[in-house]
Amino acid sequence: MKLRTLILVILFIAVLSGCTSKPLPPDKKDYIGEWTSEHVYLQITADGFVHYRYQKGTMSKEINAPLKHFEGDDFVVGVGFLTTTFEVSEPPNQDGLNWEMVVDSIELVRKNNHIQL
Repeated sequence: MKLRTLILVILFIAVLSGCTSKPLPPDKKDYIGEWTSEHVYLQITADGFVHYRYQKGTMSKEINAPLKHFEGDDFVVGVGFLTTTFEVSEPPNQDGLNWEMVVDSIELVRKNNHIQL
């Protein structure tokens, strides 16, 4: 029984060590902020953590995980092999007073247009 407990502790530590996030690269600072649409809430922090929630009717999806890396404009979120890729067809851009971005075919607007670095 002690061996099994030791193995579980080692696995738990290994998973936790993969949960760390790293700051966004300077060329991706425009991604930082709280982005919303009717059904989506997406928060990307300066230290590289992502909070995502989709809710439409009874269907919902939630992800709270570190941002692993960018692939072009897309970004990959998760721990170890458990990842989700967010497809960004329009990276953050300013349209008048609003900042907009299209993620997974959904147009998002940044709630607070002042970037907190």
